[in-house]
Amino acid sequence: MSSHSMKKYKIGGLAPLILVLSGLCLVPFFLRAYLVEVAMMYFIYIILAQSYRLIVTVHDWQLYHIVLYGVGAYTSGMLAKNLGVPVFVAIPLGGAMAGLVGMAITLPLLRTKGWGFYIATYGLAELIRLTWLKFRNPFGGSTGIIDIPWPPVIAGIDFSDRIPYYFFSLGVMLLVMLMLYRIEKSRIGDSFKAISMDPELAASTGINIPRHRLMACSIGGFFAGVAGGLLVHRLGAVDPKLFNITTTLYLLIWVVVGGTNTFWGPIIGVSVMHTLFELSRPLIEIRPMFFGLSMVLVLIFLPGGLEGLISKAITRLQKRDRVAPVET
Repeated sequence: MSSHSMKKYKIGGLAPLILVLSGLCLVPFFLRAYLVEVAMMYFIYIILAQSYRLIVTVHDWQLYHIVLYGVGAYTSGMLAKNLGVPVFVAIPLGGAMAGLVGMAITLPLLRTKGWGFYIATYGLAELIRLTWLKFRNPFGGSTGIIDIPWPPVIAGIDFSDRIPYYFFSLGVMLLVMLMLYRIEKSRIGDSFKAISMDPELAASTGINIPRHRLMACSIGGFFAGVAGGLLVHRLGAVDPKLFNITTTLYLLIWVVVGGTNTFWGPIIGVSVMHTLFELSRPLIEIRPMFFGLSMVLVLIFLPGGLEGLISKAITRLQKRDRVAPVET
């Protein structure tokens, strides 16, 4: 391929991304208020799903990720409300606390594998969530915490308003995606993939598997906590029911339906399932059955997720371009 063709190929690859970003910057000015709120939740869910995929990369499917999301929300909300910590400082601090809790949960479970690890993570996650429900001081008990401070006014921009917070959430999501993408392409990301493919072979090459598992859980937990901080300062309240097993199942559905083989899989899963979630609100009684059936069908017929279909389509298009006759 000539340098001109390579340059053209790179520009063509960036064009969809530029188009999507341009659209995201324009839509809040044309959407109804409710749909702007839905879009903000979409950004938060993408952070949540991408951070979970990072942990899945080392093959540590676990059930405490939503609770780390809650740890970030509770920590950020309590710091802002009780200690007066600025919102934009409280959110990363909530992420740091979630990362520490993720390490604390994972550390005693490093000797477990497969279903043992899976079930144990659920037990520890429920222990944390029930603590929030049990103690009114400082967690607010079953009613949660209310009157959590909204983001401040900076340079004349009131970030508690809908559109400024939309762009703040979008900016955080893009920054998180960039950081996770860089991790994916780094030596650490290669080590995570090696552990997932063959742990024994990875260990024989000098990769410290327990350390990398802890690293994945702490990094993934940090970004889940950031997502929780974004959520709580938009809602102005935090409730333990937001982080129950139902939300955990939705997270699993996003990741399974989208796929975990590539970086873009969870984005596809959240995009498709979040859209279906909103469209199916009139069918709220049968919606859980619909989503459960969707996951089962994907596991049976598309074990690689929807990203597999897209990858195959792109591969076929590339092959067709290669065999196309060259004009003279």
